[in-house]
Amino acid sequence: MEWFIAPGYWWSRLVFQRALAGLYLVAFLTAALQFRALIGERGMLPVPRFVGRVRFKQAPSLFQLHYSDRFFAACAWTGCAVSAALIAGLDSRLPLWAGMLLWLVPWVLYLSIVNVGQTWYAFGWESLLLEVGFLAVFLGNDDVAPPVVVLFLLRWILFRVEFGAGLIKMRGDACWRKLTCLYYHHETQPMPGPLSWFFHHLPRPLHRVEVAANHVTQLVVPVLLFTPQPVATAAASLMIVTQLWLVLSGNFAWLNWITIVLAVSALKLPAGPPSSVPDAPLWYEAVVLAIAALLLGLSYHPVANMISRRQIMNRSFDPLHLVNTYGAFGSVSRIRHEVVIEGTDDAVPHEDSDWREYEFKGKPGDPRRWPRQFAPYHLRLDWLMWFAALSPSYAGAWFGALVERLLENDRDTLRLLRRSPFPPDAPPRYIRARLFRYEYTSWRKLRETGACWERTYVREYLPPTRLAGVAQRS
Repeated sequence: MEWFIAPGYWWSRLVFQRALAGLYLVAFLTAALQFRALIGERGMLPVPRFVGRVRFKQAPSLFQLHYSDRFFAACAWTGCAVSAALIAGLDSRLPLWAGMLLWLVPWVLYLSIVNVGQTWYAFGWESLLLEVGFLAVFLGNDDVAPPVVVLFLLRWILFRVEFGAGLIKMRGDACWRKLTCLYYHHETQPMPGPLSWFFHHLPRPLHRVEVAANHVTQLVVPVLLFTPQPVATAAASLMIVTQLWLVLSGNFAWLNWITIVLAVSALKLPAGPPSSVPDAPLWYEAVVLAIAALLLGLSYHPVANMISRRQIMNRSFDPLHLVNTYGAFGSVSRIRHEVVIEGTDDAVPHEDSDWREYEFKGKPGDPRRWPRQFAPYHLRLDWLMWFAALSPSYAGAWFGALVERLLENDRDTLRLLRRSPFPPDAPPRYIRARLFRYEYTSWRKLRETGACWERTYVREYLPPTRLAGVAQRS
């Protein structure tokens, strides 16, 4: 069937596949380096405890069948190896069926991780990577030109990502409708980047223009993805530019990057395919059409949610994360709070004790320490600390376990931090947490002090706490 393939998207597919494999590599590397402290056997939310109460049907995962830290590490590093092989183009050197199976491996492995990751993996970009990664299995390799229906489904994902985000903003916080949300967003976003301070200090009229442009990009431009070329390419290009602007302004893990990768699949690049491309095998056409019918059927709930006045953000409607709903920043905080964790060696803690502050890699701490760029790498603990500052209820499941492990000087937990103020062989006697308000400094104060933040004590978050049943050191 000639209509089944789109040879003009040969190079777009190639760039899409290699870039997606790169994001898979980042995701698996993040999992491999952080899992022991977060969800390992001695983690804050251990996988064995989770699978003991959640059935396989609810959360399909290899780790429902067997779990050990060694097995998890093997799966994560295997995901890294397969992702690297896909970046190198191994799938194009294999028969079509074998290339599809190779793309299926990282999807199965990452689905297994996400479905036992609990709150550490409850981010929209986890489901987005799985949804896009599943479609990549059926996009083909050098044995066949890109299938039209898979390219359409990739645009359907991009449409839901952008249009859903635009709707949640218009229905949510009034500042989006008043064009004033960027007066606050760059200061209060989960993890500022190295340029966020400068974005915050842009003139307010420009902030209003940014918000208006965002509404156009998310509510009007996505419709153009389904128009003929070159309009669809222009729409996708505009989305890429907008996402790169967001990359510069903050650290949002791989959310912006996977949106860019999706937009690449809609570009019709000038170069064409090799001179001779075999026809698509009949079995391949049948499989692709069957998968397309399944995904379109599963789109009912995401579409119903998107058009609902009670739209919710970032939710999966099936345990395989095949079709999901997306959206971000339906409301914008006006004030930034940060939880500052401190420890002391004093036998009897008091306000004048020698309290020493733990430093995180990405979240604000020392007012003089300038934010760094980490995205697309995902600092999971730092992100959850931002939620903890919004409300202790967000941290109820894991914050106590974090404090306990800091009191033990747990090696895996300390690896998640930038610096511990205590030597490895001398953990603190007590840990406390305090809530501070953080505000960006002015241009003048930045020049005078070198500090990008100024902070003000708000209240106690956790009183001085020590390990129960542990004798005090003399």
